[in-house]
Amino acid sequence: MVGGGEVLAAHIARRLGARYRFVFVCLDQLGTLGEALQAEGMPVHVVGRRPGVDWGCAVQLARVLRRERVDLLHAHQYAPFFYGATARWFSRRVPLVFTEHGRLFPDYRRPKRVWANRFLLGRHDRVIGVGKAVRQALVANEGLAERRVDVIYNGIDLLAYRNGAAAHREALRREWGCQPDSLVITQVARLDPLKDHATAIRAFERVHAVLPNSFLVLVGEGPDRARIESEIAAKRCRANIRLLGLRNDVPTILAAADLFWLTSVSEGIPLTLIEAMAAGLPVVSTNVGGVAEVVQADETGILVPAGDDAGLAAAVLHITRDSKARARMAEAGCRRANEKFSDEHMLCAYDRLYQELLGD
Repeated sequence: MVGGGEVLAAHIARRLGARYRFVFVCLDQLGTLGEALQAEGMPVHVVGRRPGVDWGCAVQLARVLRRERVDLLHAHQYAPFFYGATARWFSRRVPLVFTEHGRLFPDYRRPKRVWANRFLLGRHDRVIGVGKAVRQALVANEGLAERRVDVIYNGIDLLAYRNGAAAHREALRREWGCQPDSLVITQVARLDPLKDHATAIRAFERVHAVLPNSFLVLVGEGPDRARIESEIAAKRCRANIRLLGLRNDVPTILAAADLFWLTSVSEGIPLTLIEAMAAGLPVVSTNVGGVAEVVQADETGILVPAGDDAGLAAAVLHITRDSKARARMAEAGCRRANEKFSDEHMLCAYDRLYQELLGD
């Protein structure tokens, strides 16, 4: 299971590797991305976190910091921040960057954690929210001072989603059993309850009842796979749903689709929405977290409340029937992705931050 935080951490390392030496630490397991980074020659350590608060994990992480002579810690999400900050009690106190990519659902203030954060966060450490909604949650629910939290929007390599991937469109659609005139809806998201695939399946059932030649292509892997497979098997439209698992050819898959949707109940700044917009797809999404910072309602896509399968289906059918609106949203979304969510903007921001903390 690979989330947006892990993908971005790897992308930053690959793009800024000429300036800095990156060392990765996985709290739980290596995973496919860890294996790929190792194959590329990057040091990757696994500390094997145990359930609960595992102080041994912090000690092992401290050993890695000493052995690798780490000068700066970059923690993606809260658990790595917690263990990275506590590891400094057993090692030298290096500066730390904490990037919060998204929030749990439901999100609320935890007094014990607010208290702990005051001791974990050093005077020179920096906190980054990937969007304004995430930043506000860090202030309201983590007790962090507004002046301590900055925003750096997630960014992607936009070149990967232009033109070249479209060459494989027809071959992929044939592989999925689609006709040239089939409507193909794609969702790229880890198979996790936060992504609410159950709503996606119910919404597709509604769409398929009106458009029998429609297909739903789900890309991703995760702990919810068995339940999702069971829900698909119970639907009459099951023959038109494809569950592809984890893929490394997302640009090609998006080029083969006609529309993208996301049904999450909680989000930060979803990379998959940015990818879909960069690929020139109109998008339909639940209006949660920082989604509205990515998708401009009725301009680059349509936003509906979380859990609203009827609203999702209605939005898809509207876009499908209105070719002018579909083309307008696709063009506007592609333009917005290029203007606001390029990896160049993101990489420059993190590079400046690293240089500031390292005293370069």
